[in-house]
Amino acid sequence: MKNKENLHKTSTQGQSKLHLSVIIPTLNEIAYLPQLLDALAIQTRLPDEIIVADAGSKDGTAELAHARGARIINGGMPAVGRNAGARMAGGELLLFLDADVLPSPNFIARVLDEFEHGEYDVATCFIAALDKSLLDRIICIGTNLYFRVIQPISPHAPGFCILSKRTIHEKMGGFDESLTLSEDIDYARRAKRCGKFGFLSNARIPVSMRRVGKEGLVGLGLKYAWCEIYALTRRPVRKAPFEYEFGTFSSPKMSNRLEFFQIRISPQQWSKLRYSLRRLIANVQEQLNR
Repeated sequence: MKNKENLHKTSTQGQSKLHLSVIIPTLNEIAYLPQLLDALAIQTRLPDEIIVADAGSKDGTAELAHARGARIINGGMPAVGRNAGARMAGGELLLFLDADVLPSPNFIARVLDEFEHGEYDVATCFIAALDKSLLDRIICIGTNLYFRVIQPISPHAPGFCILSKRTIHEKMGGFDESLTLSEDIDYARRAKRCGKFGFLSNARIPVSMRRVGKEGLVGLGLKYAWCEIYALTRRPVRKAPFEYEFGTFSSPKMSNRLEFFQIRISPQQWSKLRYSLRRLIANVQEQLNR
């Protein structure tokens, strides 16, 4: 009961008075969601509501979220869940988070302050590693650097942390649910056309490196490279030559960093990925030579 009450208590001293809805798409996130809910419960600026858009979890995710005071609705893939949450939300501001992020206690207060003072319509922030290993930190530094460099060419927003005005989200039609991958890049690109989009610098969002640990740094890097080539050529990803799993992660633990360099792609997937990369690179070269 105490957790439920906390979700609706919001200090107004020097903080945004706009109603904030946090939306979290989930699928079997019992190992990670409790930590995020704990982090949200101790924010210096509490969210006005938390909506968990669950895609049919079998591990008790929805039940746990409900017991912790979150509103549970039917979800699907991340884009579907985010849109469903936005439709049911009561907030003028929508904060889309993934279950494996862990914001610091002043995260919401700091991002809202910069968001409003900067008069943004949609914004995201740079990332930090949950695990303080050197390799994780290097990955985050490289990712943030890439975000900085690529923005003028191709606006990016990591889907695990996006803050939007409801009016702009609805004007854009939300996330494109027909996309298999890179729906967050597509969202950022359309947001920049509809209003003011950018990266907030006052806070970073700590995120799990669980996908890198599971799929391997090289294998996952190749998948992201494939997606980036599509993004740079402004082509929507409606079908990918590889699998990109959603909601299939085990409990948090220290990974064997040597495993990061393994390539966990089947020979058939590798063949399709290599062929697709070659075609994309050839198309890019052809456009540059025109």
